[in-house]
Amino acid sequence: MKRVHCDVAIVGAGPAGLAAADVAAASGARTVLLDDAPAPGGQIWRDGPGVRLPASARQLRARVQAHAQLRLYSGVRVVAATAADELLLEDAEQAWRLRWGTLVLATGARELLLPFPGWTLPGVTGAGGLQALVKAGMPVAGERIVVAGSGPLLLAVAATARQAGAQVLRVAEQAAWPALARFALGLPRWPGKAWQALGLRSAGYRAGQHVVAALGDGQLRAVRLQGPHGHSEEIACDRLACGFGLVPNTELGRLLGCATVERHGLPALAVDDWQATSRPRIHAAGECTGVGGSERALVQGTIAGHAAVGQNRQAQTLRPALAHWDRFAERLHQRFALGAPLRQLATPETLLCRCEDVPLAALAGCADWTEAKLQTRCGMGACQGRVCGAAAQLLFGWTPPAPRPPLVPVRAGTLADLGDRDDDVLI
Repeated sequence: MKRVHCDVAIVGAGPAGLAAADVAAASGARTVLLDDAPAPGGQIWRDGPGVRLPASARQLRARVQAHAQLRLYSGVRVVAATAADELLLEDAEQAWRLRWGTLVLATGARELLLPFPGWTLPGVTGAGGLQALVKAGMPVAGERIVVAGSGPLLLAVAATARQAGAQVLRVAEQAAWPALARFALGLPRWPGKAWQALGLRSAGYRAGQHVVAALGDGQLRAVRLQGPHGHSEEIACDRLACGFGLVPNTELGRLLGCATVERHGLPALAVDDWQATSRPRIHAAGECTGVGGSERALVQGTIAGHAAVGQNRQAQTLRPALAHWDRFAERLHQRFALGAPLRQLATPETLLCRCEDVPLAALAGCADWTEAKLQTRCGMGACQGRVCGAAAQLLFGWTPPAPRPPLVPVRAGTLADLGDRDDDVLI
């Protein structure tokens, strides 16, 4: 099995990972950047047919790919940690191992999906999931789409769908108008965000409205929404995209022994002023340390890249910029915090674990994840609790299931005898 050695390894090629790689490689350190997507950029800078990335994103990506000391491996997934400083990886052709001197985790975040009646119907997706599909070329021209949930992502998704020719009938934001007004009043401190919000405004935007149920028989036909004063409304549609927020991807960090801290009700990797985790020689940056947007991720990634190669003085100069974006992230979470009605959408018959078809009622007597697994197989399906785990934490307060290898489904050959002769490669 091939083994690659490097000075700095970075897992995740979103804004944080790209920023860390740019700094680390510029220092002369032998740097490896890993990502499971076909091209760097992460979810926010996902490429695809007809996608026009921001100039800053294109420039950063080009700069990173031009570094002679950097090797970018796309389409690669981290399977496990085989030693204190070694990762087992798999791509489309082979499994291999990466030995690192310093590791930067920039593993991003995934969508928070909350169960409600009809959420497993074909045609119902996460808001970010729909955006990714449209960017990848899925045709939605002429389709009637409803976007519901909370946060600025809803407007971005609606804009992406509209640009692809879809009819966005409604953007239902669960936060009330007073909270949105207070958020808007503070935006002048972040002018770029204010202009972005103006550019994404939508005629179908409604505040204080949330999804109650997706309706249909084998296929989505309509969505039922509830607004202020209990007013209910049904809208016929072809697609429903729900965005309830993001969940930091902490699985690899926790597998490596990195401590976590609760941020806004969900676990995130704990870091210090230099983005260092509780594990020596492991740093973390971006959404895996707490959701806060691409600008915050870029600053964190730059700090982590400097710190990974011993440039602490350069990293320290970025603390004011990070504090600026930390304040924005905190304001975002305060104004778009999920209301109690969204935590009470599921009925006893609603599936919580869609991999194993476990309804909410089946978990009534369970005290934690261990009992849920033993009695119902909840969290033991293909997603390994990534979807239902975050939902159960918000609904029941359960601690998410501890990660264990393999972190992702892999070929049997990857898990076979790892004692084969190694072919060491120095980048």
